[in-house]
Amino acid sequence: MTSGKQRLAIGRWGEDIAARYLARHGYEILDRNYRTPAGELDIVAREGDAIVFVEVKTRRSSAFGPPQAAVTPTKAAHIIAAAQHYLLDTARESGDWRIDVVAVFGNPKVKPDITLIRSAVEAN
Repeated sequence: MTSGKQRLAIGRWGEDIAARYLARHGYEILDRNYRTPAGELDIVAREGDAIVFVEVKTRRSSAFGPPQAAVTPTKAAHIIAAAQHYLLDTARESGDWRIDVVAVFGNPKVKPDITLIRSAVEAN
């Protein structure tokens, strides 16, 4: 069984891995762990002219399916609402934006398997 502290540590590790992965693939990281009344955004980035809200899901085993399976319709609705708050809070233009998911599978002791799913959540 995994404790709350262990889950937080694995989640933080996954977010760090995802941020480095995105930066290597041309994303400019704008914010991390941005809190809104609708919830927290793991990573906010820019790719070209688009603002990209990135949900990071990390799993150490496949017992509960792939990491991206944790982005349920309810979770997707929270991400969309948080993204809209971010756009208002930061006075960013409401032009192109999307929600990507980065799935990180593994743990700090082995090289992780990273999957980027662009436009994983239908946002606008």
